[in-house]
Formats: sequence, structure tokens, C-alpha cells
Amino acid sequence: MSRIGKAPVYFDDKVQVSLGEENSLVFKGAKARLTVKMSSVIVPKIEGKKITLERKDETKASKSLHGLYRALVQNAVTGISKGFSRSLELQGVGYRANVAGRKLELSLGFSHPVIFAIPEGIEIKVDKQTNIEVVGASKELVGQVAAKIRSFRPPEPYLGKGVRYLGEKVRKKAGKSAGK
Repeated sequence: MSRIGKAPVYFDDKVQVSLGEENSLVFKGAKARLTVKMSSVIVPKIEGKKITLERKDETKASKSLHGLYRALVQNAVTGISKGFSRSLELQGVGYRANVAGRKLELSLGFSHPVIFAIPEGIEIKVDKQTNIEVVGASKELVGQVAAKIRSFRPPEPYLGKGVRYLGEKVRKKAGKSAGK
């Protein structure tokens, strides 16, 4: 049996869990609502304040999905109760960020500002015009939005300018070396 899959997922009073349609779990909290759709080979069971996942059969496919769905359920419980965040920083002269309504405006050295529409369920905070924090209940969506913002201007290897995750180390290359 999967070591991760057989461990139960515990939740507190802040999270309401119910069985949805077509073998899914619905998580509701104060700020968000998440749904985890599962394969038909995994059966979720809610007992009091814990969720257990069981396999219908012992095939290789169902064994591989067992731990995956348990991790997705755990991420949903954590996201509803605490939330997830990812921080980005802008490195470069004149690089700035600004939130206006449901849009993130980025000045990244292009001739035009980059405007990013903030998806539903995500909150973006800008601190000191160079630090961006992406906050949300869905770990997958938070990571996807942070990666999309980073993709507008990834850190370049010579000067290190660009959008990077907070604490990310950028290996710099040596520039041109002078001739003899």
C-alpha cells in the first residue's frame, strides 16, 4: 500500500468537507471553495474530522494514483485553512509592479507595460514596487500564476535582471573576456 496514500488527512472546524458528484470532494472555508475530482479507482471516505482514501483494486495505475490524490486532498485542506503564497522580486533598473483593480501592471524594460489579468481566487500584493506576493487557496493556481509572472522576464544569466522567486539564486555567466 502507498505510504502516503494510506495516511489519513485531518481537518479542523474551519474546513467543511462533503462528497460531491462524480467521485469528488468539495472543501469550503471562510474565503474559498475547492473541489478535488478523483479517479473512479479511488474511493474517499469522510469519518468525523478525517478523510481516508481507499483503492478499489490493486493495479499499478490505482496504486500510483493513491498517493497523488491523498496529496491533492491534503493541499486542499491546507489551502482552505491557511492558504498558500509565493513571493517574487523584480531585479533591474526601472522594473516596477503595480496592482490596479484586478490587473497587475509590470514595467520590465519593454517599450510597453505588461498587463496581467489576476485570475479568480488569487490575490496579489505589491510591496515597495519590487516585491510581489501571490496568495490563494489553491497551491496549483498560486504556483501557476507565479510562474506566469516570472515568464514575462525570467532572470538573465549575465546581469541577473528580471523577475525571480524570492531567494532564488541566479548563476551568472562570465561576460566577454578581453583579447591578449
